[in-house]
Amino acid sequence: MWRREVGTVVRGVDPLPESESAILAASRIVPAPTEWSAHAHPLHELVWVRGGTLTSRVGDRVYTVVGGYGLWMPAGMVHEGRSTAGAEFFSAFFAPEHMPFAFTRPMAITMTTLLESLLTHLSAADLDVEARARAESVVFDVIRPSERQFALRLPGDPRIDAIAEALLDNPSDGRSLEEWARLLGTSDRTITRAFRQATGLPFAQWRQMLRVHRALMLLAEGIDVATVSEVLGYAQPSSFIVAFRRVMGTTPGAFSGAAGVRNSVSRDQNSGLSPQQAEYKLHRVR
Repeated sequence: MWRREVGTVVRGVDPLPESESAILAASRIVPAPTEWSAHAHPLHELVWVRGGTLTSRVGDRVYTVVGGYGLWMPAGMVHEGRSTAGAEFFSAFFAPEHMPFAFTRPMAITMTTLLESLLTHLSAADLDVEARARAESVVFDVIRPSERQFALRLPGDPRIDAIAEALLDNPSDGRSLEEWARLLGTSDRTITRAFRQATGLPFAQWRQMLRVHRALMLLAEGIDVATVSEVLGYAQPSSFIVAFRRVMGTTPGAFSGAAGVRNSVSRDQNSGLSPQQAEYKLHRVR
């Protein structure tokens, strides 16, 4: 996927504990940039982060997970992932046989405060069977796909794969279609046609999408808009802001502010949530 950061830790996947529960939830801090090699789970998985980002590659698509959103991964689907340093990484596993429904493809999930609180509640080891069943039933009621899906489709076409890999490695690469055509010994028309066929987007729009995905990661790390603009190869911040708003529907500054508020509120509300408080909240919801 993206260029590997210095000090990245490459990990396998820990085996899941034996459990009769419908939902298993846990969290941990990722102190260094971390990659998980390609793997699949026998259970459905929902992952989300605070204070950083997570990217996951599934087949020909790259998904970016930022604060306030999670990524649903169906059982048995091979994927690999990467988390930025210092992120608080959360995961919840759903037993297919206990699910009243299931999302059949990877997708972004809106991580509301209620959903996070419920899953935090379910991570408690001393939760009794009845309390767990009540919490799980509310999770099934409130979990919803996001209206905005953060997926970038990779070409998977030998005519243009070199371009995609170069841009993943260095999103600021500003070479034109004509320059790429000369380098690859083909025509700009062939490249244009290949990008549309493989990704559904023209080359310029696909590169813009890729840069926005990278921008989400940089902004989540607290890097200012002007610096992100420069890192991504924009001549001036205003051009970056226009491109970001075209894809995300908001400015990078507003997005960063909203993500910061979501992380802060979620952390304040969830960190102090005792099992008794969570139980009270569940009864109020029901």
